[in-house]
Formats: sequence, C-alpha cells, structure tokens
Amino acid sequence: MTETVLITGAGTGFGKNIAFALAEKGYPVIATVEVMSQVSAMEQEAKERGVTMQIEKLDVTNAKDREKAWSWDIDVLVNNAAVKEGGSLVDIPEENLRHQFEANVFGPILLTKGFARKMVENKSGRIVFVSSVSGITTNPLSGPYSGSKHTVEAFAMSLSKELQEFNVEVSTINPGPYLTGFNDREFETWKNWETDLNKNVFDYSKTAFPSEQFDPREVTEPAIKVILGETTQYRNVIPEKMVSGLKEKQQAVWDKKTTDGLGQRDETVQKSYDIEPGTPAE
Repeated sequence: MTETVLITGAGTGFGKNIAFALAEKGYPVIATVEVMSQVSAMEQEAKERGVTMQIEKLDVTNAKDREKAWSWDIDVLVNNAAVKEGGSLVDIPEENLRHQFEANVFGPILLTKGFARKMVENKSGRIVFVSSVSGITTNPLSGPYSGSKHTVEAFAMSLSKELQEFNVEVSTINPGPYLTGFNDREFETWKNWETDLNKNVFDYSKTAFPSEQFDPREVTEPAIKVILGETTQYRNVIPEKMVSGLKEKQQAVWDKKTTDGLGQRDETVQKSYDIEPGTPAE
C-alpha cells in the first residue's frame, strides 16, 4: 500500500524539494503552504513539471486550518514548517520571540495532536519532525530558533515513547546549514523589529549567518528515506559527517566553566561579523 504523506511548509526549501520528489516517485502527497498565494504558485509549478499532488493552505498557527487538515486521511505527517527569528535574547522583542515558538513549537505540536490520535486509533502511522542541528547544539545570536528546536526535540522524544505501544513511529530529521535562504533571512529579521535599534547590544546590520552552507539538494533523498520508513534511525543528521562534531559540542558542555572566555568575544559571534551572507561550503 502506498502511504499518503502530508508535508507542512512545502512552499519553499526542504519541504518543497521533498514534496516534488515524492510526487515524482508516485507517492500521494498533500503539500501544504502558509498562504493562498503559494497554492496557485505550487499548482502551476506542479503542472509544468507534470506531477500530481494535493496542494492546500495550512498555516500551522491557525486553529481553523489545523482542524481542516485533520479531515485528510494520511499515513505520514512531516512537520517541516518553521520560521527563524535571529538575534540575541537581550535584543529580540517579545513579539518576535513569541512568534518563534508559535510557529515552530505550538503550531506543529497542536497539529500533531489531532493526527496522533487518529494514528493511535488506526494502530499505525509515522510522524517526522524536521528539527535541526540547532536542536542539538546552540549558536549565539540564534538562541530563539535553537530554543524552539530544542523544545521540538523534547516533544518528539516524549511522543516517540508514548506512541510506541500503538505502533506509531516518531523520528527527527536534523539538517545542518543549507543554502535555502532560510538561514540568511534569520539575520534580516531585525529590520522588522518595532524597537529602538540604537539600543541593541549587537549591531545586526553588520552580522550574517555564521557558517558556510551546503547545497540543499543533498537533503532530499536522505529525508525521503526517513519519511518512508526506509531507515528506522530515530535521529537523522544531514549531512552525516556532522555527527561527530555535534557529539563533541554536546560533550563540551559538561566541561564548560562560567568563566570561560569572559571579557572576550565568542568566536562564533566574531564570525557573524566577518562572514558574507550566503557563503557556500566548499
């Protein structure tokens, strides 16, 4: 039996690439996007590419949209929709911080609740959270996003243990830095802050995403293997070569002292000032 896959945030980036790749393989796909204008754009592109998929508006933060979605019969839920609010905790406005968690945590979790109950009744299903390496470690000036993804990691692990007796699989996909525009937009969100920018601790007009970024096409096939259950690994870091470095960073927290680096700028903060936006990895 061919599984029906619902993908949130399918209008851009990873979600879009995965939706089209699955549809091209013949899988029934419900590709959901945040706003109506994206629906027509996706429908036109699907027509041009000769693929068939159901394209729907689904803003995960909208209760009516979530309720509408629960009427669809699916086998796999891919929680991919997300936003990225950049900035230090000392600078980011409350409204932006709350938006970060509404879009990345509360919206997806509330959407998942309805589908999870149906999967429990059916004694089958798969739930995939597109998290991030930022859900495993944290960089300065990205605390809001990392905080949201750490929260997603906690919910996903809890849900995995809760649903196992009902034959429902839960897993995470943890992409590294990929050049989709998503990371670079994070360091542009300060432009919409309704605060006195002159009072910021950091000068965001001079900062950029502090990492070289990979080709996003690398994510599609490994992600599809997770979505279709072809791999049963719970946590799936892409690219896999980042795993050892992430484990080292996690271990380093146990040895970190509160006095480490006091009076000196953190090297990642400095790189934010030094790097050019959209720098590709070699």
